[in-house]
Amino acid sequence: MQCTPYREAVSARLDGESPGLPPGELDAHLAACPGCAAWVRQAELVTRRARLAPAPAVPDLTATVLAALPRELPGTAAAARARLATAALRLALLAVGVAQAALAWPSLVAGTGAMSAPVHMAHESGAWNLGIAAAFLAVAAGPRLAAGALPFLGTVAVLLAVLTVADLRAGHVAADRAAAHLVLLAGVALVGSVAWRGRRRRSALPAVRRERVPA
Repeated sequence: MQCTPYREAVSARLDGESPGLPPGELDAHLAACPGCAAWVRQAELVTRRARLAPAPAVPDLTATVLAALPRELPGTAAAARARLATAALRLALLAVGVAQAALAWPSLVAGTGAMSAPVHMAHESGAWNLGIAAAFLAVAAGPRLAAGALPFLGTVAVLLAVLTVADLRAGHVAADRAAAHLVLLAGVALVGSVAWRGRRRRSALPAVRRERVPA
């Protein structure tokens, strides 16, 4: 019974584990106990044979496993369509941003505004339109910014649409001037679409995490 802890310590050391005893104490016992010394030699022999034994032959199931896999992972086609739609929205928003900047450029450079507006008012209008164009371009470059830009751009678009309709009825603005605001409305609609798609993607992530993958 006194040899049991030492033999357990030797077994642990052969397995690469901590023996749980001081190495000097263990070695001293093995040197003084012929029975444990013989047991250690047998344990070392068995361990060596087990480690050097050839692995049993197993069939190659690579082809079978690959054949059982689906040709396309679930959701791959939907993910590809989503990426294509997002890319199309970003390109359209890029075009709208460039168009909005082009509308603002004459007012900034030449100080010419619609209906003979004063120079400073033309500059203010140009700066405003260029800021909106920058917002469109920023969302096109980073779609994650869409949700933050939407409240501001949406408010501007709604107010501008209401005031433009009222001014058209009263004859305060020409139709061609009012039509230029369609660029802004199109950009806001695109930003809203990008924000909506981003929200859908984020809401779908927890559901994906909850799904169990069969072993």
